[in-house]
Amino acid sequence: MMNLVAPTELLLTVDILSVVVFAVSGALTASRKSLDVVGFMWLAVLTGVGGGTVRDLLLDVPVFWMVAPHHIVACLVTAVAVHFSAHLVESRYRLLLWFDALGLALVTVAGTAKGLDNGTGAVVAVVMGVITGTVGGIVRDLVGNEPSVILRREIYVTASGLGACTYVALAALALPSLAAGAAGVAVTFAVRGLAITYNWSMPAYRRRDGRKVEEIEGLRK
Repeated sequence: MMNLVAPTELLLTVDILSVVVFAVSGALTASRKSLDVVGFMWLAVLTGVGGGTVRDLLLDVPVFWMVAPHHIVACLVTAVAVHFSAHLVESRYRLLLWFDALGLALVTVAGTAKGLDNGTGAVVAVVMGVITGTVGGIVRDLVGNEPSVILRREIYVTASGLGACTYVALAALALPSLAAGAAGVAVTFAVRGLAITYNWSMPAYRRRDGRKVEEIEGLRK
């Protein structure tokens, strides 16, 4: 039977890095809203650990930041650093998009790997990756009163899903976890980055007018 389990060391490294990157995106949102340092911390923590928290609750495992509080510490330190340096960035929204793309890529792989690590099947692992990658950004946008990226016609969940599928597929082929993880991150970041650069979006549903009463009555005859 193929081993789909990712090493604990890889999960820990990716978890911490992804938390920091997403915390930066949360703190940059706070900078755009001109919040105080506590507001920076609050948004950084919510964005950094939000997706992973929901993932762990669904997997019925101990919530990662309660087991290892240094994730929260990393978010707080990141928030303070961004609070005193965000003004150096001329276009903070553009930077926010790219940090969010990197965070999406990292946490997608971390979430997918943790799903496999806890014995889920491939499909559930992909769902765990997408949840981990997207929930933090959703919470950030809601709390920061920003238009949610999920409700816009942007390629976001699709990028996360493709990255998660890449990781699962390569892990099933017995590729080393590091190589599979790097490929998953690259696919997610590349798809999301191209969408940002070229304003790509998925085809939207086109509303159609319903049939008139006369038409419906005619069909009944």
